[in-house]
Amino acid sequence: MPLVELRTVNEIRYYTDSNGVVAFCEPDLMNQTVFFHIRSHGYEFPKDGFGYCGKALKATEGGSAQLKIRRINIAERLYRLTGAGVYRDSAIAGDPVPTKRPLLNGLVLGSDSVVNAVYRGKVYWFWGDTNQPAYPLGNFHVPGATSLLPQDGGLEPEVGVDLDYFLNEKGFAKETARMPGDGPTWISALTVLRDAAGRERMFAAYAKVRRFLDVYQRGLVEFDDQKQQFEKVAQFDIQAPVYPDGHPFQRVENGVERVYFANPYPLIRVRAAPESLQSLSDYESFTCLEPGSRIGEARLDRASDGSLRYGWKKNAPPVGPGEQAKLVKAGQMKPDEALLQLQDADTGQLVTAHAGSVYWNDYRGRWAMIVEQADGASRLGEIWFAEADSPLGPWVYARKIVTHDKYSFYNPKQHPMFDKEGGRVIFFEGTYSTFFSGNPDPTPRYDYNQILYKLDLSNPRLVLPAPIYERFDQDEGSRLGSAPGLGPERGPRKIAFFAPDRPGPGCVPVHEWRNEGGAVALKLGPPPPQSAGGDPAPVFYALPSKTADPPATTTPLYEFVSNDDMRRTYSTGAAGSMADWRRSEEPLCLVWRNPMGPALSTLDWQSP
Repeated sequence: MPLVELRTVNEIRYYTDSNGVVAFCEPDLMNQTVFFHIRSHGYEFPKDGFGYCGKALKATEGGSAQLKIRRINIAERLYRLTGAGVYRDSAIAGDPVPTKRPLLNGLVLGSDSVVNAVYRGKVYWFWGDTNQPAYPLGNFHVPGATSLLPQDGGLEPEVGVDLDYFLNEKGFAKETARMPGDGPTWISALTVLRDAAGRERMFAAYAKVRRFLDVYQRGLVEFDDQKQQFEKVAQFDIQAPVYPDGHPFQRVENGVERVYFANPYPLIRVRAAPESLQSLSDYESFTCLEPGSRIGEARLDRASDGSLRYGWKKNAPPVGPGEQAKLVKAGQMKPDEALLQLQDADTGQLVTAHAGSVYWNDYRGRWAMIVEQADGASRLGEIWFAEADSPLGPWVYARKIVTHDKYSFYNPKQHPMFDKEGGRVIFFEGTYSTFFSGNPDPTPRYDYNQILYKLDLSNPRLVLPAPIYERFDQDEGSRLGSAPGLGPERGPRKIAFFAPDRPGPGCVPVHEWRNEGGAVALKLGPPPPQSAGGDPAPVFYALPSKTADPPATTTPLYEFVSNDDMRRTYSTGAAGSMADWRRSEEPLCLVWRNPMGPALSTLDWQSP
């Protein structure tokens, strides 16, 4: 286990390397019993009778001990990808290491946020500002490296990544994207497209930065394979309402292939062609603003009945979490009109998404988001997982998967090229740094570097409430189900509520039964008897109505029976909300609330 602190009584501190090894060599403490306080972000060591988390060990030359620490995080920390001394202590101890350059690779001491993509059969990696041993100022114009895919001879992602840096004449990671102008060059939106001739080309958005996070120039660059660097293709209007940024993915929709840019929500798209990528007039935002409107003077697009109209529009910016919160606070938007409703699945506390990535996951049959939280338990150090039926959402319920104690872990990115077992196991990394955290005590060697995590989506703790849609049938009443459960047919549907689509802690299955008159009803527990074809799948899973201390986000689901006793429907509404229907006295079960209003509930969330 990497990044575990061992601290002696006299404040000597060690940190395990990426093999989980500490090499202890203190002449004054050899052949002594030494107590080590033990701690690690998202992990805990057992306390002794006095409340100390640690262990006393006899320090002898050539001796060793193995300590076990319990994981609190849902995600598992694997190793550090960048910086010096990744396997330092293992090398001192003479232990085997997996990478070719385990101590100092490309003279890199630390690197800011990553972007990567598979290009011409290799993984290409690029980072932000990067430190070197020779001087406090290093590479501020995008270092880069390549690695082999696991299926082509590269290391398995659980083991490591062998990075081959592009180097300058001094052996330091070279600049790959120095653009004219003062200040550093940063890149994002790393995109690989095929041109009309079928040739792969790699592009990125660039930004020039001065002072502190002041972006004064934006544009597009293309990678030159011979020079091993990016060349400027276009410069964008700095006042443009929409531009490429974040982590992209490509998707065919209605026969048109497009690039979506997730930052962290994928609310910007453009046709997947080099010429469109260069033309900001081709970009669209999924937004509730009128075309021509701007964030500073937002004009909301409302229909004649006053409902807010979301849609793909040109010449209008997306409304991110911060802008959305301001519109709600100003009274221009009702809370249930807000598109972005990400919240803790248990408490309902809003999770303000700051940065992250979104990719399709085959195992879940949904889009998966790895996202950092702004102003959570730590400043930019809390990482959450969410999933949705479409790239647009609905992004509602999430679960925290990584936590930090007063430390930042920002700009997380999933690496879909590393997915295993059909997407059941995924991998992501982020930047571990004191930046923005308020912590004046950087972790030696680890600070300002990239750390890789592994996430098993079959973990019961990752069972999240999914949208349960209602399709009303005049003869049978409402039919409920998740997007896969209702089948591929399209048509009017609305989100009735949220509930898990797979077994989760405390949940029981809910099945459809037909009574003697043929009416469809829902029942908790085992499926109805089947004459052939095996047991049907549950419609959804729910908590029993008598669950003690249920999550604050749950609500009772009631059965409503038509006055002629022929039809049944189900709702979380009050007793008087449905004329000509009788509500059951007791709820059928507990499900999760739908925080979205009528207009958003009836958006076509299903992927085509």
